[in-house]
Amino acid sequence: MSLKHIKVGLIGCFLLCFQLTWAQPSADSGKTLFKNYCATCHAKNMKTAGTGPALAGTQERWADYPREDLYGWIRNSQAMINAGHPRALELWSEWKPTVMTSWPNLTDDDIESILLYIDAVANAVPTASGPAGDVGPGGSSGGGGNYTWLYWILFAALGALALILMNYISGLNKLAAAKGNEVYVEKPLLRRIFSKPVVSLLILAAVIFGGYTTVTNAIHLGRQQGYEPDQPINFSHAIHAGENKIDCQYCHDGARRSKHAVIPATNTCMNCHSAIKNGRYFGTEELTKIYASVGYDPSKNSYIEDYDEMSQEDVKELYTKWITDQYLSDNEIDELDRKGTREVTRQIEGLISSLTNEQKKKIQGPIEWERIHNLPDHVYFNHAQHVVAGQVECQTCHGKVEEMEVVAQYAPLSMGWCINCHRETEVNFEGNEYYANYELYHEQLASGEKEKITVEDIGGLECQKCHY
Repeated sequence: MSLKHIKVGLIGCFLLCFQLTWAQPSADSGKTLFKNYCATCHAKNMKTAGTGPALAGTQERWADYPREDLYGWIRNSQAMINAGHPRALELWSEWKPTVMTSWPNLTDDDIESILLYIDAVANAVPTASGPAGDVGPGGSSGGGGNYTWLYWILFAALGALALILMNYISGLNKLAAAKGNEVYVEKPLLRRIFSKPVVSLLILAAVIFGGYTTVTNAIHLGRQQGYEPDQPINFSHAIHAGENKIDCQYCHDGARRSKHAVIPATNTCMNCHSAIKNGRYFGTEELTKIYASVGYDPSKNSYIEDYDEMSQEDVKELYTKWITDQYLSDNEIDELDRKGTREVTRQIEGLISSLTNEQKKKIQGPIEWERIHNLPDHVYFNHAQHVVAGQVECQTCHGKVEEMEVVAQYAPLSMGWCINCHRETEVNFEGNEYYANYELYHEQLASGEKEKITVEDIGGLECQKCHY
């Protein structure tokens, strides 16, 4: 074996070790993946049911089937159900009609990482990065196993082997020099460690790791699944859309007639809250912010003339009086006590901070809600096309908003997620005039030649549909 072959072998071993060390499944990776893909529907403690079942013990319940079946269920549950898989049918009978979102982009290692995290949280395993449930690299090993320690041992062993081989090669060179009557000058250890092949190896490893990290971060750039920002006004969708059954399109009326669903104008709020002046959780505190933004005097049940021209002190005085009157009435007292003074001050300061900022100096004017869902500029999406023509339920993309106190982004809104939806979603031709011109498909459905037509069949995967 030549010196060149030994060097090439060492480089190959180091690269293999590097790949194994950084690419293997871990509970730490699983934590991020769980948050991005699973946390919207499954309870974070893994032990209670949410929109989907409790995940603790998932691997044990799938133990009688090949590991690939569990992977297949997580990637595309409906395909498993349609194929008649026993475990898939069992879960479907228990949870239908709730459909599990498909995640075809998850790799085997991604799924193993998620399973590691599930087991770590379910078993309350404390780790170096935090208490039980805050799982780091040292999390519990589930069915896939967490062998980080083994790879680091391998890495150290290869490093030791490299030093031994360096000394061995140095000895061979010294022997060869002696046979040729040449003077051999032995290089210091540090110069041998940082020789050209080793430095080249380190540079190559850094490039690979840097490239991998850059590409991974670029793929997730702008993704904000689970994003749940604080809003200027505490608004409960669970009360409005859930308990009071207010239709989504009553407030977001743009969804049925335009590209954008639109943020409701304050006048929409006033349709109800000119009469309903007390909220369940916050009394009049949050509703007063609405009144102040639009210029409504709730004590007189009328809009204020030339409200936009009022000074900030006059606006503050008006709504301070309203808040004070409500506190006195609620507590059945005639004048403010110390506690009441603090409460009125707190509410008026909260009103000002919610309705003003560095760019918006005045209380008067629109409420600046924090945007949650946002697609890249190069992506075209039309709400009306999906809501009216496609008859897609709002919950398909936004989750069960009617159960959310604070709205969070439910879906990843990635290209893969959209494409997968177009491949699987069946188009309802019956009684839908938007698809009347697809005569061939109507004939094929009537004759039994086709069982269903998906969005893909009507051009849903054409690039220009979304990237015009």
